[in-house]
Amino acid sequence: MRQISSMLQGLARSMSLGKERKEAEEPQGTVLRSSGTLWGEGSETFAAACSRRGEKGTNQDTSIVWEGYGCQDDTIFCGVFDGHGQWGHYVAKAVRESLPQQLLCRWQEAVALTSLIDGEKRLGDCQFDLLRQSYLAAAAAVDEELRRSRRLDAVNSGCTALSIVKQGDLMVVANVGDSRAVLATTSDDGDVTAVQLTVDFKPDLPRKSS
Repeated sequence: MRQISSMLQGLARSMSLGKERKEAEEPQGTVLRSSGTLWGEGSETFAAACSRRGEKGTNQDTSIVWEGYGCQDDTIFCGVFDGHGQWGHYVAKAVRESLPQQLLCRWQEAVALTSLIDGEKRLGDCQFDLLRQSYLAAAAAVDEELRRSRRLDAVNSGCTALSIVKQGDLMVVANVGDSRAVLATTSDDGDVTAVQLTVDFKPDLPRKSS
């Protein structure tokens, strides 16, 4: 219940329903794009991003770490985008700038409406579903933006999109393409071990080709 109350307070601080999209254009919180290190002052949170250019020409990788996502101290958004095609690096940057904003607007709208209609108890039971539907709507909106763009060839170029929203103990991962999320954890004997969180979506994957 405390987590939900904090979320609603964050919504109230950041925007009203009538102003959500306009105010969400300017990120609230600490944002790291592409490279460097980010940490929360006075807290134990720590995030870093690193990108290394390969031998294939233009580096088409880009990333974002947004701490304090949606004006909520316990929430962070992370995204990695790997472009492909002649204009892939431009597409990746466009998605990096658009997806977090699109997701935030739709997530906050869904949270506000659900809390008004069904109350905080119902809201706590459907956090994952709210984020899932918000992700789908945000991805569709970004696709439409790219399709309408006169500056980018998003037909013959594109990018992967791997993103994570972590709020308290809740973590939701969404991905398109073959960028991969890996969780570092400790095994029973105390060793550090890696756990793959996503499935690489490639043309030879039966579910993708169908």
